[in-house]
Amino acid sequence: MGDRQGLPLPQRTYSLHIVLVGASHPGNLGAICRSMLNYGFASLRLVNPVCSPDDIEARNRAKHAGRILDSCQVYDSLEDATSDCSLTVGTSGKREIGTKTTFRHFMYPWEFAERLEDFTESVSLVFGEEGKGLSTDDLGLCDFLVTLPTWEGYPIANLSHAVNTCVYELHRTTVHSKQGSDPGIPDIVPLERSLNPTLKSILQQGIMEMGQALPGNDDRKHSFSHNLRRGIMRSMPTEDEATRLIGGILDATTALQYVAGNSEWRSKRRRKITRNEEE
Repeated sequence: MGDRQGLPLPQRTYSLHIVLVGASHPGNLGAICRSMLNYGFASLRLVNPVCSPDDIEARNRAKHAGRILDSCQVYDSLEDATSDCSLTVGTSGKREIGTKTTFRHFMYPWEFAERLEDFTESVSLVFGEEGKGLSTDDLGLCDFLVTLPTWEGYPIANLSHAVNTCVYELHRTTVHSKQGSDPGIPDIVPLERSLNPTLKSILQQGIMEMGQALPGNDDRKHSFSHNLRRGIMRSMPTEDEATRLIGGILDATTALQYVAGNSEWRSKRRRKITRNEEE
């Protein structure tokens, strides 16, 4: 984690509590803590857990997310664990058809994330015991259910994987709306992969000049420039990437001119390309 341990958790309009009912595998418990902290969530509540937050396997799997195990709260019932929440959302992979569907009002994780974007109260997201899921009584306490888009031939996901999928979708929505404006979500990976027209023109001009510096006939030079331009633009470079490419292309052009004995490498050598420069 290095020097990023001091970053604050992302700021959200709602507060989320991950609630595990009857958690029995310490490895899953630790993995869930790691997933939660990966995506900026830290509130974990356990209802009648079979395994202990102090289990060595849980600690090992949690890695740097051990602080979630340190602060997790334990309850005797799901009602107690969710009593302070305005919204209680259950999870289930059992999507029966027939009359039971009237009791299971599902939405997918990304829909859930979108609904929470402007929610301002506490939310509990409830997961059942490994191999069993939530009981009928526990499902009845939930306001609605979230289900993963798993294949119907094998719909039940591992508990830690299910939690990871849900918290990922929630954080994904937050990143789209707050990256760069939230101290907990620095603008490291650009969301917008676009070039302003001036920078694009400079990049294309640099590619053309590099092609002209190559040995061979005009067809070869034109083919090289055309393919390099298309290849680069197909990758949709960011402005920072394009700027670095321009510097390298300029240096490569100078080197080609030098090797070819072209005096322009000296007389017209420069550290940058200006738009529509006349040679």
